[in-house]
Amino acid sequence: MVTIYDIAAQANVSAMTVSRVINNTGKISEKTRLKVKKVMDELGYVPNQMARSLVLQQTRILFLLITDIMNPFYTTLARGAEDAARKHGYRLLFGNSDESLDKEGEYINTILTTRVDGALLAPAGDPSLPHLEQLRKHNVPFVLLDREVPGIACDIVLGDSKEGARSLVEHLVKQGHRRIALVNGSSSISSARLRLQGFQEAMKLNDLTLRERDIHETTFGPHLDVEAMGQWIDTMVMDSMPSAIMAGNNVLAVVLIRLLRARGLRIPEDISVVCFDDFGLNSEMDPFITVAAQQAYQFGYLGMQMLIERIQERNSPPPWKRIMLPAELIVRNSVKTQG
Repeated sequence: MVTIYDIAAQANVSAMTVSRVINNTGKISEKTRLKVKKVMDELGYVPNQMARSLVLQQTRILFLLITDIMNPFYTTLARGAEDAARKHGYRLLFGNSDESLDKEGEYINTILTTRVDGALLAPAGDPSLPHLEQLRKHNVPFVLLDREVPGIACDIVLGDSKEGARSLVEHLVKQGHRRIALVNGSSSISSARLRLQGFQEAMKLNDLTLRERDIHETTFGPHLDVEAMGQWIDTMVMDSMPSAIMAGNNVLAVVLIRLLRARGLRIPEDISVVCFDDFGLNSEMDPFITVAAQQAYQFGYLGMQMLIERIQERNSPPPWKRIMLPAELIVRNSVKTQG
């Protein structure tokens, strides 16, 4: 294994100079820096990251924890986070909680034991508070994405869930829809609560009656109860079907459409469907569903930039930073004009 002493001998400099080049510390002329790096390349030197982290008290490793890797919103978000991390010289570890608090807790332990410099997290929901308090207790900088957790103050990147939901309802109303239903995520998730509020406010502003049975709460991720959603649809069919349904995210929309089609209902001929969040590349190949699209890439990129800034200023006091990204209404072919 090549050592810094081998490099120093070949470059005719001191081992301390080589160490400063590797760790980017101290004052060294550009000529000397280039000479040392050239020798490192020639000898195939690979830095000992463990040793470097002990010296610098940094690993240059960050952790991204999301809730559903199958959701195109989070895969695009992850791309943005990775691009920002690499731009600033960090490597990225990754975890997927599947909306599970237990799994999230395991990843929090991983974050603590691997000594990463910071974490970018989409929490499972309000009950994630003890996990975030654990990170705070161990002085691990973190930034939240997409979801707030009551009781914790921190840097955060959010989407405007309330206004996005309102825009979807307003679009349906303009197309003549008067009875609109909602299938949404758990009320323990801040973004789901805000989408429900936006939905309710838009219905009220347009003097539309909102029946309690027209709202179905499930989960956003892979553990949603498909059977219960099917039973909800069957109940509405028996009680006169709404003309349109809004889905709280894209995963719910996919399941909803499958269930509607399984019952012989066509979209949009028999019932219109809109949803929060877009479908990634699939939306370009089959531009079908009208959506309130979030800036998924920007969530990850801006969140990672905020995290790196917080790491660099970790001894600085708050105020905490808060970014709110608007959703964009994209009108496609899943809504039929009424009357």
